Amino acid sequence: MAISKPLYSLFGSYLEQLFNHPVRTKSLTACFLATSANVTSQRLAGAKKLNQHSVFAYGLFGLLFGGTVPHYFYQTVERLFSHDLRFRKFFLFLSERLTFAPFYQLLSLYFLSIFEGKSHSTAVENLQKLYWPVLRANWQYLSLLVYLNIAYVPPMFRTLTTGIISFIWVVYMAQKRRRFQEKQAAARST
Repeated sequence: MAISKPLYSLFGSYLEQLFNHPVRTKSLTACFLATSANVTSQRLAGAKKLNQHSVFAYGLFGLLFGGTVPHYFYQTVERLFSHDLRFRKFFLFLSERLTFAPFYQLLSLYFLSIFEGKSHSTAVENLQKLYWPVLRANWQYLSLLVYLNIAYVPPMFRTLTTGIISFIWVVYMAQKRRRFQEKQAAARST
């Protein structure tokens, strides 16, 4: 019982910050989740030493884009589709899957490479090789979770829920990117 009061207090503080400073709170939350997901991915891959450039890149991406882009996307689609529209949740879902997911995947693959210190040409090459397989996997594995988020989570909490879903996704994407980079390094050394 004693632990529930501090957790309740922490959650209450989080909700207060989310209400008073939504973009900042969502950005800091996304930064924390992306950083944690990258560290988790590296640990699952058996890394003895963390790749600090990768951890930094994921954290910076979460801070700059992980809170702001979903916040403004969900805010925009909430206004675009009126509440009395028939099949409204389905249209919200389609707009997320066909507009947001492709754009956000492109943004993440490109900027993660840039934030890791790679050149523009390397970032574009990574994007060309990884974009379609990663987007296809996103559609395949995350669509049900995205629908549940849109259908049952209040708009104020959608970015948080998206962040939690993204935690799992970032672990997957980080492993996919790492395997691709290892293949590139092996091809260059031969």
